Amino acid sequence: MLMKATSQSLTEQLAGRFAERIRNRLLAPGARLPSVRQCAEQHGVSPSTVVAAYDQLLAQGLVEARKNRGFFVRELASAADEAPSEATPQGWSAAHWIVARRGPAPVDATALIRGMFHKISDKPQPGMGVFPSDWLESTFMPAAVRKVTNTRALHDFSLQYGEPLGDSGLRRALANKLAGLDVPASPEQIITSVGATHALDIVSRTLLRPGDPVMVEEPGWAVEFARLNALGMRLLPVPRRADGPDLEVMAKYCEVHKPKLYVSVSVFHNPTSYCLSPGSAHRLLQLAQQHDFHIVEDDTYSHIAPAHATRLSALDGLRRTIYVGGFAKILAPNWRIGFLAAPPALVERLLDTKLLATLTTPALLEKALALCIEQGQLRRHSERIRTRLDLARARSVKLALNAGCRFAAEPAGLFGWVDTGVDTDALSQRMLDEGYLLAPGALFHAERTPSTLMRINFATTQDAAFWKKYAELVKRM
Repeated sequence: MLMKATSQSLTEQLAGRFAERIRNRLLAPGARLPSVRQCAEQHGVSPSTVVAAYDQLLAQGLVEARKNRGFFVRELASAADEAPSEATPQGWSAAHWIVARRGPAPVDATALIRGMFHKISDKPQPGMGVFPSDWLESTFMPAAVRKVTNTRALHDFSLQYGEPLGDSGLRRALANKLAGLDVPASPEQIITSVGATHALDIVSRTLLRPGDPVMVEEPGWAVEFARLNALGMRLLPVPRRADGPDLEVMAKYCEVHKPKLYVSVSVFHNPTSYCLSPGSAHRLLQLAQQHDFHIVEDDTYSHIAPAHATRLSALDGLRRTIYVGGFAKILAPNWRIGFLAAPPALVERLLDTKLLATLTTPALLEKALALCIEQGQLRRHSERIRTRLDLARARSVKLALNAGCRFAAEPAGLFGWVDTGVDTDALSQRMLDEGYLLAPGALFHAERTPSTLMRINFATTQDAAFWKKYAELVKRM
């Protein structure tokens, strides 16, 4: 709440609140600020106070005013980006040249990521992409670390670089684990990484060059959109349906743009939790063969998914597919262990990219993870998480429906894709004032577009207090 009895005026407090959120990327570039009237009602101040606060944000270069549309968060570009260069064509403004040269600014994907490190409040966060930390607590992980860190072991593998592909024991354990999913990968086809996102980065840096077209699912994970944009790739959004990608759109892209890569989450797709159907998977693989592109399959949610779920890598046998997995979601986010399994012909190229970026990956935690897998502890832990998630999902769905939400996709997995009926960008700003970080639908599109959808985490939306506050704010919008 804004306080009258402080050394700061209400205008300064309000401007400071928005400025902090913009600088911390909790309000993403392109996000629209509440209207003057809405903001005044929301904070219990006069419209003139809001106008003065917005003027301060304008003066600081944090927002821009668009005629008859309102105030929008600016992209925090560097001075070098904003200044005209010698190459700026005659008659073009610097701003127009930046857009023409680099394309439209992508959706800022860091708002949710920064929210993981910038504590909003002590309340459960509905927009988070991970399980609550108390769900992940275990005794077997510390025990595994202790077992691999005796004095002799530390001397043997800590005083030298590890194996380029990754710890051989972990790669054997991963090969056995993948065999249980019918994904045929020998240990020599597996490369460990610093988390699954790093594995995705290895693949794209190996197979693509700046300017290359890449097919991505839409809605899809904003971090992947932003990462590919940062590498200079051209994104080709493919609508994701319940059974898989829109194959007609993909076929047209293939004919016109000849993309080299398609990035997919086959099982418990983020944010919809859709799962690929066998029929769609077969047609997709035929399209990849016909038009000669690779598929990188991100199986981040494999630990909470049924083993029999359709996976492209299993049907394809790792010929055109590259399988990516990780353990941040189910085990220990800070261990940062991921991996990829690739066709034999690509392994050396992918390994070269890994070595250029990180040399090797830390063996200590890789050895500890291998123990957790080999002794069955990870499997039993995953089963407990799945059981707990099923119960949480049932409660969360009931609360969401009672609050007036409609599910745009059948509830499954960790995430729900819900229709609120209101602009979730605006709603997310109001909920932020109440201590809740949302994941508005605009974040899951390659270019930011207004949306009434939002992604909820079933593990963190069992709080009736959240849904009560949500319903109150939606009613006022």
